[in-house]
Amino acid sequence: MSYLSKNVKQLARFAGIGLIGAALTLPMAASAQRDPAYAAARASGQIGEKTDGYLAVIGGSDAALERLVQDINIKRKAVYTQSAQQQNATVQEISFVGGCKAIAKTVPNEKYQDPNGNWQTRTSAPPTLSNGCP
Repeated sequence: MSYLSKNVKQLARFAGIGLIGAALTLPMAASAQRDPAYAAARASGQIGEKTDGYLAVIGGSDAALERLVQDINIKRKAVYTQSAQQQNATVQEISFVGGCKAIAKTVPNEKYQDPNGNWQTRTSAPPTLSNGCP
C-alpha cells in the first residue's frame, strides 16, 4: 500500500476543512487570471496539471515558458507549505490534494496527468483522478 493511499482518510479530512480549499485555489486562480501567457499556454496544451499539485511544461518550450511554470510552482509550494503547517500535515499530502483539485478544475482541451502519470487532454467528461483524491 502506498504512502498516499495509507493516508486517504487524513487527506479527506484536510480537504474538508475549507482552509486548504481557499488557500489552494484563491492565490493560484488570481495569479492565473492576471497572466495572459499562463492562460495561453494552458489553453494551447503547452502546460498541464500534474497529480502532485504542480504544473509541468509538455513537449517543447522556450525559456520564458519554463520560467513562468517555475514561478507558479514556487508560489504553489509556498501555499502548500503554509497549509501543511496550519493543518499539521506534510507538504506532499497537501500538494496531492491541490493536484486533485487543480485537475478536477481543468476544462476541455486542457492537459492533465492521469493517475498513471500519462498526459491526457480533458474532454467534456470528468478527468480521471487518483483513487486517493478526496
